[in-house]
Amino acid sequence: MKHRTSTKLEILQLLALCLTVVLCTGILQAQHDPGPRGGPKGAGGGFPTLNADEKVMFATALNTFNEVQSVSGTIENGNGLGPTFNGNSCAQCHAEPEVGGTSPGFTSKINPRPNPQVALATLDGATNTVPSFVNANGPVREARFISTNPANPFAALDGGVHGLYTIAGRSDAPGCTLAQPNFSTQLANHNVIFRIPTPLFGLGLVENTPDAVLEANLAANKSLKAAMGIGGKLNRSGNDGTVTRFGWKAQNKSLLIFTGEAYNVEQGVSNEGFPNERAAVPGCVFNATPEDATPTPPNTSDTGSANSDVTNFAIFMRLSAPPTPTTSTPSELNGQKLFSSTGCVLCHSDTLKTAQSQFTGMSGFVYSPLSDFAVHHMGSNLADGVNQGAAGPDEFRTAPLWGVGQRLFFLHDGRTNDLLQAIEAHFTPGNVCVTTADLQQFRANGKAFEPFSVNQSCGSEANRVIQEFNELSPSQKQDILNFLRSL
Repeated sequence: MKHRTSTKLEILQLLALCLTVVLCTGILQAQHDPGPRGGPKGAGGGFPTLNADEKVMFATALNTFNEVQSVSGTIENGNGLGPTFNGNSCAQCHAEPEVGGTSPGFTSKINPRPNPQVALATLDGATNTVPSFVNANGPVREARFISTNPANPFAALDGGVHGLYTIAGRSDAPGCTLAQPNFSTQLANHNVIFRIPTPLFGLGLVENTPDAVLEANLAANKSLKAAMGIGGKLNRSGNDGTVTRFGWKAQNKSLLIFTGEAYNVEQGVSNEGFPNERAAVPGCVFNATPEDATPTPPNTSDTGSANSDVTNFAIFMRLSAPPTPTTSTPSELNGQKLFSSTGCVLCHSDTLKTAQSQFTGMSGFVYSPLSDFAVHHMGSNLADGVNQGAAGPDEFRTAPLWGVGQRLFFLHDGRTNDLLQAIEAHFTPGNVCVTTADLQQFRANGKAFEPFSVNQSCGSEANRVIQEFNELSPSQKQDILNFLRSL
């Protein structure tokens, strides 16, 4: 009898253990990023209401966006690559889930492929070495140096992009001996930060959103935002004072400026917006500048367009449709509600409206970018030390989340491919502060001026929201993750 009781006890203990394992497994499974979704791409086409002529414009612009550059157009059709570069085509980096998106990668359920920057290092005879932070499994990246002298904390900031590769050794760049930057030394000095490509879908809607709409949206729910520790500001042009909204720090005013700068920085192609060649050292300049310009009538460009490349790039973005969400399951719909109730939506705004537009069907259009396009203090955990416009070393534009369901890498530097880790990275302890100060002394019109400003931010503006997220049950957190992956 005693033996049988012991057996029953052992069975009960075993059942309890099994139940515990099941429950614990369920908890673990209830909090994981389901990963990029497969199925329809839901992105990459033109805006659905475009008329016939506008569709032709979009198709021509897309063709130009796909163009591959060589140094002088003798290998690939495009002209102007280098002397330094990070890529040889817009579509090479803006590729997932379709042309115009963000970095490609192996985890795609649509088109898994390696980081194209690896093979690019030696393409057409180039003699580059692939930097340690670029690998087949990782995201497409650009590198910036924080300081001009990392050994001296008082040295001037750098902040600029340093091209991964040079055209040295390429068969179409005879005599060029320009060396790559010494990334190993800069990495050892903790002086390198990274950026990954931002998706471009639907940006015509963003460009055509009035400043007043963005200002009113940022001012909405002000008391609730203040209670949650959320502030934020709109970055602005130093000349006309209007809101800038493109780039990781909302530093660029328009799609034309955004694409002109990228063409020059990422591919090394000088253009009408940025007409001066970067790294124009002797023996490495092979073309007249600007290398991309509006064709002289009746001529057309190498892609058959009457517009310059940068104009076509802007047209492609301006006429592209926003990503199409698939939110429909009970979990996703509940996650959408929780996304709002935890405070995520206070920065990742769900409704904005365009002004009158010259393009068919894009006037007064209500869209959901899940961004306020303002810059916010994100704390030292995400700080990159780069100042752009009025955005300081720890400030970033609220990343638009439309299309996030098919993105492979997250945050400005692509440090994670796990959506849950990206959410948690928004939290920075409030006892770690970022302080910026500016003092100027000068005389103008016979009068002395000494403007002084100081700004200190301790922790991330998202801290309270992340705390709210962490207080949710495992299944509720999973609902939010499922909602985000449906976007």
